Amino acid sequence: MPRQTKYEGESAPLAPLFGLAGLGFAALIVAGNLILIPAGLPRPGAAIGDVLAFFANSKGALGLASALTPFAWVLSALFGAGAVQVLWRSERDRGGAWALAGFAGVLLQNAAFTGVVALRLALAATPDSSAALGLWALHNALFTLNGTFLALALTGLSLGGLQAGLIPRWHCRLGLSSAALLFGSATLTPWIIDRPGPLGLLGLVGWLLWVVWIAVYSLTLARRPAAPAPC
Repeated sequence: MPRQTKYEGESAPLAPLFGLAGLGFAALIVAGNLILIPAGLPRPGAAIGDVLAFFANSKGALGLASALTPFAWVLSALFGAGAVQVLWRSERDRGGAWALAGFAGVLLQNAAFTGVVALRLALAATPDSSAALGLWALHNALFTLNGTFLALALTGLSLGGLQAGLIPRWHCRLGLSSAALLFGSATLTPWIIDRPGPLGLLGLVGWLLWVVWIAVYSLTLARRPAAPAPC
């Protein structure tokens, strides 16, 4: 574990705004799941009959959850950019790039989940079971592999934040634990998407830890006093 130092990061007048963006992102992704899971969103490996029934009968819930996602992607990008801004001086002085690696993970996660949401909308518009079978398999693979990018975001911003003294050691450990679970889930994608089972819990627990991690990180940014505007 890298040594933690006293925080000496970049002056960031918009840090509280970026922190609020992260909190908004966390709230939106939780809200999206609270809409889809009670509606019966199938787990990876579910029977195609259950998949077709969900996408045929839950278009309202799917449409509402999908409408939230563009806002979530914008807010997560703002959060990542804000974290980089706050950590940049410390990273530059050390010759490090953990924050940039974490920001890359945030952007790649947005891109991957765009594909996930697009595939869900395509499934809702596809009555043909043979076509739906292929779309669902692609959805499951992309959804599970997305853990790779979440792990990159968690690792980069956790280590960058710890080395800069922005976050405490326990918060870094939380992020690294979540990253390990999500990355492990991604490497086991062929088995997870083959059939429902306990392996899918790796990604679920990792995702729950990710939500807690980003909420705490966002609060850290939101509580930083804004720098005074230049005269």
